[in-house]
Amino acid sequence: MSLLALLLALIVERGLTHLFHLREPRWLDRYFDWAARVLGRSSGEVRIAAAVVVVVLPVLPVALLDGALGGHLLGLPQLTFAALVLLFSFGPRDLNDEVDDYVAALERGDRDEAARCAKELLEADAAGRGSVLREAVEEAIFVQANNRIFGVIFWFMLLGPAGAWLFRVSDLMRRRAAFEAARSGTEVQSFGGALAILHGLLAWLPARLAAGTYALAGSFEDAVGNWRIAVDQAAESVLDRSEGLLARVGKASLQPSLAGMPPEGLDAATARGAWRIVSRSTWTWLAVIAALVLVGSVA
Repeated sequence: MSLLALLLALIVERGLTHLFHLREPRWLDRYFDWAARVLGRSSGEVRIAAAVVVVVLPVLPVALLDGALGGHLLGLPQLTFAALVLLFSFGPRDLNDEVDDYVAALERGDRDEAARCAKELLEADAAGRGSVLREAVEEAIFVQANNRIFGVIFWFMLLGPAGAWLFRVSDLMRRRAAFEAARSGTEVQSFGGALAILHGLLAWLPARLAAGTYALAGSFEDAVGNWRIAVDQAAESVLDRSEGLLARVGKASLQPSLAGMPPEGLDAATARGAWRIVSRSTWTWLAVIAALVLVGSVA
C-alpha cells in the first residue's frame, strides 16, 4: 500500500505543477509566530521540548485520520489519503522546476532572474556571491533534495502519512524560523535553533542514505573520498553536519562529468548535473523500496 501511494503521489505531482502554491500552508507561519512569541523566551531542555510539541501538534490530525481510514473499502480511502498527504509533503516547491527555471535564466543571460531562482534554492540572498554562486547552487540542490524528497519518502515508509507530514512540518518551521531570525531578534532565533535541531535529527538518517545513493548515481570513488573529508571536518550542529555531507558527496559524485566543460556553460551544466544525480538517486530509492516490499510480501 505504501509503495502504491508513493508511486501515485509522484505520478500525480508531475501533472499538477500549477497547483504547487497550495503546498505552502501559510497558516503554519501564523502558528509559528504564535509559538515563537509564547515560547521564544524558554531555554535549554524546555525549548527543545517546546519545539517537539509545536511540530507534533499539526501532525496529530493526520495520524488520527489515517488510523480511522484503515481497513475500510479494501483500503482505498487510506491509499488515497496517503497519496494526498505525500503530494502536499513533497516540496513546498518542485525542485526540478526550480532548477529548470534557473538554467533557463542563465541560458538567456537573465542574471536577475537567475539570482531570484538561486535565492529560492539557497534560502538566502544570492546577490554579491559572484563566482561562488555556482558552487552554492550546486550544493543547495543536493541539500534541498533531502529536505523536499528523500526525507519525506524515508519517514513516509517508516511512519506512513504522519511521518511524511512530520518531516514536512519540521522543515517548514525551520525555514520560517531562519527567515524570521534573519530579520528579527534573538528570541525567535533561539527558538529557531531548537527547531533546527529537531529537523536535523529527523534529517540525519535520510541524509546519509541520500548521500550513499548520490555516490552510486555518480562517481563512487570521488564521493566516498569526500565522505571521509566531510566526517573529518564535521560542523557543530547536527543539521549542518548532514547538509555538509550531502553537499560534499553530491559535488564529488558529479565532478568528473564536468571535466572539459567550457567555462561559459559551467553554471548551467553544474545545476543540470546536480539534478541528474538527484533524479537517478530517486529512481534508486524507488527500486530499493519496491524490492523490499516484494521481499516482504513473499516472506
